[in-house]
Amino acid sequence: MLSAALLSFGVVFLAELGDRSQLITMTYALRYRWWVVLTGVGIAASVAHGISVAIGHFLGLTLPAEPMAFAAAIAFLVFAVWSWREGTSADDDVRPVREPRFALLAVVSSFLLAELGDKTTLATVALASDRDWVGVWIGTTVAMIVADGLAIAVGILLHRRLPQGLLHVLASLLFLSFGLWMLFDGALGLRWVAVGAVAATALGAAVAAVVRYTRRTPAEAAVAQASHGVV
Repeated sequence: MLSAALLSFGVVFLAELGDRSQLITMTYALRYRWWVVLTGVGIAASVAHGISVAIGHFLGLTLPAEPMAFAAAIAFLVFAVWSWREGTSADDDVRPVREPRFALLAVVSSFLLAELGDKTTLATVALASDRDWVGVWIGTTVAMIVADGLAIAVGILLHRRLPQGLLHVLASLLFLSFGLWMLFDGALGLRWVAVGAVAATALGAAVAAVVRYTRRTPAEAAVAQASHGVV
């Protein structure tokens, strides 16, 4: 069991570095408290890899990647609209936006949908097919939590340096990019359409940021300078 756990930890940890799941985790860390995100990641990773281990070890089947990708795409598009509304309201009101009551549920559900059918889950299925399933489950789950914990640390650093409204808008754009990529690439198999959609989203966000910065009122500029001076 120990050898299976160590091997699984190494494989999944390396696969997670720079992966979509890390970016998703960092996006949530821009919006919610770190312990909420880490708890959600731990629950989702335990369930996702538990399902993968069961499928690989006991059933020898593969996960239906396209339906999972489609469901995850819809979820992230919904979260993009949600984050955008919170971001625009935060720009108009100086009071901090309250953390949603179902933040943990949002993290668990979206992370679980994104992870099922991902390369790390498929690797878990393969590892569990010929190794100790308990060790594989423990190793992959811990690797996921450690790797995404690094992403949470990056999110915390950004959260301390960027305004609340900007963080929500940034999270919305990232959710939109994830949703478009999962929809066109994962669900429909249109890789180049996915690349174009994500690139158009990034370009539109950059243009909007430039326009907003150049059209700032003197009062907004004074507030921004004061906030940077405090930091």
